[in-house]
Amino acid sequence: MIDYRNIIKNRELRLKLINLLRFIPDEPYLKMVYRIKTGKKLNLKNPKTFCDKLNWLKLHDIHPEYTRLVDKVAVREHLKEVLGEDIGIPLLGVWEHYDDIDFDALPDKFVLKCSHDSGSVRIITDKSSMDHAALRRFYEGRLMQNPYILGREYPYRDVPPRIYAEQFMIPEGDSDINDYKFFCFDGKPEILFVATERSTDCRFDFFDMDFRHLDIENIHPQSDRPIPRPASFGQMKELAARLSRGMKFVRIDLYEINGKVYFSEYTIYHAGGFWPMAPMEWEYRLGDLIRID
Repeated sequence: MIDYRNIIKNRELRLKLINLLRFIPDEPYLKMVYRIKTGKKLNLKNPKTFCDKLNWLKLHDIHPEYTRLVDKVAVREHLKEVLGEDIGIPLLGVWEHYDDIDFDALPDKFVLKCSHDSGSVRIITDKSSMDHAALRRFYEGRLMQNPYILGREYPYRDVPPRIYAEQFMIPEGDSDINDYKFFCFDGKPEILFVATERSTDCRFDFFDMDFRHLDIENIHPQSDRPIPRPASFGQMKELAARLSRGMKFVRIDLYEINGKVYFSEYTIYHAGGFWPMAPMEWEYRLGDLIRID
């Protein structure tokens, strides 16, 4: 997903830009943004690379049920239907506005997120020291945004914006938990990357399905330390396969916490389709796995 907050710091100018962008049709918009971000041409007529095909899917692979998959609250019902249980991190509450939150009913530690976007995570480790004014401004601003306008990822267009709280699950002594993100093609996990050090200096390390390290860089640099194979890696692969069945491409994000696997989210267009893999060989290798004929 594009975040123009990192490009245009003035809030009024940013809002004016977003309002103007909403009137540009999807295909020319995607071509324009891809050119701006990568300096390269987006090939939608004869897509070959991973990014080409992700953007092609936005325009042509339309499934209304994907809206429920990217809704971080509603997806829990989908998990029950597919897996027989909700394996997401325990939910503490859902609200339409910040002032609706009953903080007295929440524990001292919890995590706040929005149901309709990415990047709205706030980890609360001491409820008594919360800056409510800052959090209110942040979340009420987030609730007014529609991520579809910036990334043209149609599943997000109709997700109802809400704030929700999850149980704080970071083990004692750790600043974060590893995030295991599986790239799945027609129900088959092919590679994954592990996101580490997300609260400090985020690192992405790619692996194959035998957990052998791959020399791929994408968005963030590789870690400078070994990443151990998770104890539940086999179960993770099985869950990723079940949850991705019938989808040309999807990224299934999972956690392992104290030996147990938890679902994080569905990501249907990795990095919005705007971050090519390096080396370029992997753009073509992953692109070949998305069948659009």
